[in-house]
Amino acid sequence: MSTVFKPVGWKVQGLVDSVESGVVQLPDLQRPFVWPKSKIRDLLDSMYRGYPVGELMFWNVSQEDSSRTISGATGRIGSHQIIDGQQRLTSLYAVFKGAMVRDADYNSRRMSIAFNPLTEKFEVTNTAIEKSVDWISNVSEFFGNTYKTRRSFKKRYEEARGELTEDMEELIEERLGRLDSLRNYEFTVVEIQPDADKKVVADIFVRINSEGVSLKASDFILTWLSVFWPEGRELLERFARDSRLTPQRASEIAERPVSWTPINNYLAVDAGQLVRVLVAVGQNRAKLGDAYNALQAKDRSTGFVVPDRQEIELAKLKAALPLVLKELHWTEFIRCLAVAGFKSRKMVTSDMNILSSYALWIMGRTRFGVDITTLRNLMARWLFMSQLSGRYTGSAETQLQKDLDRLTAISGNEAGSFVSTLETVIDAELSEDFWTLRMPDSLISSSSALSPSYQAYLAALNILDADMFMLNNKVQQWMDPALPATKGTEGHHLNPRKYLENVVGIRDLKKINQVANFAPTDWSTNNLISDREPADYWPALVRERGFDEESLRQQMFWHALPDGWEGMDYEEFLYERRILLAQVTRAGYERLRWGQSEAPAVIPLTARSSATHAERDIAELMEAGVLSSGDLLSPVDDSIRMRAEVTDDGVVVIDGHEFATLNAAAHHAGADNVPGAEFWQVENPEGEQVAIQSLMAGAL
Repeated sequence: MSTVFKPVGWKVQGLVDSVESGVVQLPDLQRPFVWPKSKIRDLLDSMYRGYPVGELMFWNVSQEDSSRTISGATGRIGSHQIIDGQQRLTSLYAVFKGAMVRDADYNSRRMSIAFNPLTEKFEVTNTAIEKSVDWISNVSEFFGNTYKTRRSFKKRYEEARGELTEDMEELIEERLGRLDSLRNYEFTVVEIQPDADKKVVADIFVRINSEGVSLKASDFILTWLSVFWPEGRELLERFARDSRLTPQRASEIAERPVSWTPINNYLAVDAGQLVRVLVAVGQNRAKLGDAYNALQAKDRSTGFVVPDRQEIELAKLKAALPLVLKELHWTEFIRCLAVAGFKSRKMVTSDMNILSSYALWIMGRTRFGVDITTLRNLMARWLFMSQLSGRYTGSAETQLQKDLDRLTAISGNEAGSFVSTLETVIDAELSEDFWTLRMPDSLISSSSALSPSYQAYLAALNILDADMFMLNNKVQQWMDPALPATKGTEGHHLNPRKYLENVVGIRDLKKINQVANFAPTDWSTNNLISDREPADYWPALVRERGFDEESLRQQMFWHALPDGWEGMDYEEFLYERRILLAQVTRAGYERLRWGQSEAPAVIPLTARSSATHAERDIAELMEAGVLSSGDLLSPVDDSIRMRAEVTDDGVVVIDGHEFATLNAAAHHAGADNVPGAEFWQVENPEGEQVAIQSLMAGAL
């Protein structure tokens, strides 16, 4: 049997020139990803020292319909497509050509790596390095114009340190020469030959990327689509990219007009998440592993692919994709979240809730023909129920499969059957026992941001058109994600921390930060209350704010305040308030169910959470003094056992994995709905754990 590959030597300069010209291109079967800057630094350092840095793998065939240039590099149709080594080659291209590259979140970034000729050390560029005369702060400038950068470096050095001695100048020249010689560093490229079948190439890709990397089932399906239906894969990637586009960034896309974007307040979509919806709608499968096996269509007894069966499975996805990506379906479904009282990503504590419910929405609208008005209210209640019950938390795929099977069991395609099936599930979940027993129990938590029940309570306040705690302003107005987060809604301790610590003697933060001890208010009310005990500040606050008897009664109801709460024992207060929080949440759900008032205003699809825009690299937070090398981070929710360490490289490390942002680190910890700055806390010089968000507010 002939070998499908052969090793060939490629020098770095030839590689990056070929990327720029388009001769070497990135096929669709690669996942978008750019290494952290620290990885690029280590790559250059290893090359400088002559260490091996691994092989690359190309496919020597021009595939006009299934390839694209790296990170927007311009050029002709490629004759070499990257199968393995995309991270290294993209990084080299960015450094040697000074090019902007797009990361996994489709943001354009420049990879600035510094070099110190005196110490022969590479480092991620920061403000201190940029000011230092000992460093070439960006080696991209050196590779772009070696002579000019050499001269500029020596001139700056002499102005600060005095004239260079002959030995020193020879040393600098020798080391800059070694830096320049990185252009001639030779990679071994394993080239797969042109006669290799697409199926073989896809199999090679999957096997290579399964080694040492935890690939998700969605990645395998995307790979399969890249080979057998590249147009479908591209549409999924485009939708995912557009979900991150603000109106300003939409203008960056030159290759096509953008009439609308799937941007929303709840989910920055990735292609893998869309795959989940696609196979649910198309193949009626929730378990992605089963969906992938069905797409492979291998006969269990022989192990051979059954082409007819494979075509049938592909046809299912082709029929489903336009439904999943349809503007009307997506925008109307997003309205369901707003109708359910959820205002932003942080309020929906499970991405699977959104994805599963979207699949059910599409089926209700297309397979069963439910009218939009009926379906909108039904799915709003389904989302509310799923959040409260944690329906898609834990064994989410198993639960979704049960829901899909329920719909499959319906004889015919009548709208009423779809509605009654989901109504039955909702009523069974939100039973009397749920409201009186299960929900109060679920509120025993010390993290309001991560508590599905508490976030559902806040959603209920929006449905009820409630006012903030001791303010004549609506909760839903203050929760608008388009508004700045600073000086916005605050979770105020009804029993202040200092009072509980110094007077009551409770120092356990898990008890102090119970969700039943919080109420949504503004910063001025929070400051007014300060550290005073409830029996002191409550009567004064009632007098100062001038609430009449009816207004005060509404305040007591909305904010679940037991009669005489200000004088209660703390544990009794928490117990009683959990019961009332469940009652308020139930009232919100019942209003949603029976339509006793107009639905809350829909959040504009062009708005985004300010926390998303405010995300900063770890390196930026270190420069601002928010974080320092060696800081140990832990989740605000102390029930999550995890530690993260800030390193000199400007990244956070968790169990050997590096993350350039707090959001990415929080996502790794399983928090998809909470901004990283709210999820993580760090120990301050006094030994107290402080949420990073509060440190950022004072420093940035």
